[in-house]
Amino acid sequence: VKELNSRGTLVFATSGPNTRTSQMFINYKDNLFLDKQGFAPIGEVVQGFDVAQAVYSGYGEAPSQPRIQKEGNAYLKEAFPKLSYIKAASLS
Repeated sequence: VKELNSRGTLVFATSGPNTRTSQMFINYKDNLFLDKQGFAPIGEVVQGFDVAQAVYSGYGEAPSQPRIQKEGNAYLKEAFPKLSYIKAASLS
């Protein structure tokens, strides 16, 4: 891990070496303990962090990753109606 898991960084989730999938998260605070676990930040929220903080978080870790991969948004919309979605993002 070359970058720190500091507040505002964008990170792919992992459960060990070579296990990265489509799940990503934003560090809402410094989570430096993740550095030793191999969570490598790939970007940073540089504008609109207040919007990111307003994303609905009431479901926590409840969505099933295998079901998301298999059923996609149909599963999420049915089981998690308050879930927030990213409609657009840009890289610079």
